[in-house]
Amino acid sequence: MTEARNSAVPAGIRSAEELKQAPEEYQLAIRKIVRSHAVNELYGAQVFDEPAIALAPTPYAKWLTCRVAMEEYGHHVRFRELGEQIGVPAAELTPEGRQPLSIFAFPLASWEEFCVIKLLADLAEILQVEDLLHCTFHPLRNLARMTMPEERFHAQFGKDFCIELCRTAEGRARVQAAIDRVFPLLPAFFGQSGSRNNVLYRQFGIKQRSNEEMRADYIARARALVEEQLQLKLPAVAEAA
Repeated sequence: MTEARNSAVPAGIRSAEELKQAPEEYQLAIRKIVRSHAVNELYGAQVFDEPAIALAPTPYAKWLTCRVAMEEYGHHVRFRELGEQIGVPAAELTPEGRQPLSIFAFPLASWEEFCVIKLLADLAEILQVEDLLHCTFHPLRNLARMTMPEERFHAQFGKDFCIELCRTAEGRARVQAAIDRVFPLLPAFFGQSGSRNNVLYRQFGIKQRSNEEMRADYIARARALVEEQLQLKLPAVAEAA
């Protein structure tokens, strides 16, 4: 059950200037989320999307992969700009010196792996963005709404190319092997169970659901996608971190 809304926070904060009047704990929570998105969008673009252009097998695939890379870099730029507006130091809005999420340490080596990352990692990102669509900090809510169509395109990109690869027995085997390697890294994307930060996010109306709820929803959606639509197998993973 979602905790009661913190009465000290207005129903809506419409600008970075208004944010300065909010409780300090609320301001810190907003900065933490914006910082995380800025850093992770840049990580993903650098270690997956841009390198995947060279892995793409056809000019058409390279063209679409270039679009994905451009949009992911664009997401970083948008979150970085918002971070600067709300007082996050510029050095904290880039990956340098920061511990990446486990998925970003994955050594991308094949086109199949990239397609699976778009299929499943971008599905995880969609859930994260969904949870900000009604955020009480309107600039962050609006940025989530702006970002969502592009995130959906990236996930659809992964699905479409995985379907194409699965038309041959060899391709199916390579996609399944990529799923087996990539998916176990992804449930941790939703953070620790019982997270105090997440409790605060929900009390402040910044996020809507617990990490546990989001992780369970993600695993259910990923299973339906992989097992019902691709007719492959999703590896078993622990649903709690």
